[in-house]
Formats: sequence, C-alpha cells, structure tokens
Amino acid sequence: MARTVFYGAMSLDGYLADKEDRLEWLYQQEGGDKFPFDLFYQSIDYTMMGRRSYEVVKRDAQLEVINPGKENFVFSHSAIKVDDNMQVINEDPVEFIKKLPADKTIWVVGGGALLQPIIEAGLIDEWWIQIVPILLGEGVPLFLPQSNQQKFQLLETEQIGQFAQLHLKK
Repeated sequence: MARTVFYGAMSLDGYLADKEDRLEWLYQQEGGDKFPFDLFYQSIDYTMMGRRSYEVVKRDAQLEVINPGKENFVFSHSAIKVDDNMQVINEDPVEFIKKLPADKTIWVVGGGALLQPIIEAGLIDEWWIQIVPILLGEGVPLFLPQSNQQKFQLLETEQIGQFAQLHLKK
C-alpha cells in the first residue's frame, strides 16, 4: 500500500473553503507564496481529490495544469469532464489506496468527504496542515465527524508569513 499524505490549508475554525466554495480568503494571505511546496511536491507520485475539490481548484487556482507531472485521480460518483492529466475514479478511496504500490506516495488533496473514510481507516501517514488566522464562520470543513480517536506525533511547527504549519505523523 502506498504512503498516504495530506498537505493543505484550513481556516482557524477548520474550513477548507468558504460557504460559497471560494478560496480567495486563502490566496490573499501574506506568505502563501513562501511555502516550500516544491520539496513536498517532488516527494509524491500520485494525487487524489474529490470532484468538488477538483472543481474549486480548477476555478480558483488559476493554474494552466493542475498537478503536472503526477498521476492524478478525481473521485466522483457521476461522470464528469476533467483535464487530460486527470483520471476519474468511481470506487472506494480506501480500497483504491490499498492497491497502490508500497514504494509510492499519494497526496490526498482537500475534501472532508473524500478524506473522512481515509482517516477512519487510519491511512494518513503524514500531515502538513497550514492554519490561516481567519474565522470563516461556515464553509467546507476539513474534518467530518469520526467514529474513532486517533493520535499523532507533532514533528514540527513553522510560521510562514501569516500561516502556521503543523507537520504530524501517525
């Protein structure tokens, strides 16, 4: 089974996107361009995201190509049109991860609905969570209710501009 990681930002009150599925609040924060993202990106082989996350990133990130040079999977229960470098997957994300080679790393990109069963199965090996000092009040939560408690080891914290980054592992 592949090593599974999460890398992403959330508001102080735990939201990935605001109530309109927008990310402007994130892109407008000082220091967002100073993250050592390239080093993280070089360490992954695959990406996986839900349909909703894909659509938000496609609309708001202003990227010519999303996750170039990686094998990218968009999980959706319905037929959707995605970029040429993406594959639509309609299967259980936990079982999908378990089939990936052990010498590879997959990045779970956003999405509480996609992330929840993966967390429940205890498959996230490492976390990089950037916390933005803003209270959105409501929006798309990073974490959905879990049926079991999980503990992690805090490896490091770092301030990058107005972001606080936590690095954790199982």
